[in-house]
Amino acid sequence: MLADVLPFLAIPVVAAVLGGVVAAFRPPGRRLQSVIQHFAGGVVFAAVAGELLPELMYEAAAIPTIIGFAVGVGLMLGVKKLTEGGPAEGADDDGTRGLVTTVAIDMVIDGLLVGVGFAAGAEAGLVVTIALSLEVLFLVLATAAALVGAGASRGRVLATTAGLTALLLAGAVGGTLAAGALSGGALAGLLAFGVAALLYLVTEELLVEAHETEDTPLATATFFAGFLALLLLEMAL
Repeated sequence: MLADVLPFLAIPVVAAVLGGVVAAFRPPGRRLQSVIQHFAGGVVFAAVAGELLPELMYEAAAIPTIIGFAVGVGLMLGVKKLTEGGPAEGADDDGTRGLVTTVAIDMVIDGLLVGVGFAAGAEAGLVVTIALSLEVLFLVLATAAALVGAGASRGRVLATTAGLTALLLAGAVGGTLAAGALSGGALAGLLAFGVAALLYLVTEELLVEAHETEDTPLATATFFAGFLALLLLEMAL
């Protein structure tokens, strides 16, 4: 299974590298970031609704689903509590360290979720990978932009990008190996974990960050554009 998944990992890797390089040389404005966040949120939401939830319903394993969902929510809340305050510190060194720590954990989880997606099937894996690649693009873009704003050199920004990309790959390999060894109730629990984590990333990270900038009809519309785009992609596959 790992050999089949590895070629698809190029998508989020390219997204991560692109986000870091673009921000290192030309950081985007907050309005553009908000538009990207809304679009990525819609894409991830569609991946959950169109791919992971149907597979989870098909497994019909209530207890593993409850456990997996609870673990997913608990882990995401724990990560937030552990790194609380770091990203909000702004441009000082401690603030950027907190931000990088938060994003590093998110990247590992995103990688795990790629493996979870492929556990639901090749088509589901591809859709989830595309959705998470957009989220990864924003996360690295925002992190690199914050480092640039704090006065970090381009070398440090690019090195941080490389480190985050490595964590993404490690998470994806680990998630794929774990998912490939599971079936039945255990697989349902893993899928439920993925659903909870992705819903959290959309509602508590992407959209919360997006709404820190004054909302515009265009930004709001891009959420639905992202949802529709992935829905059409699922129909085409």
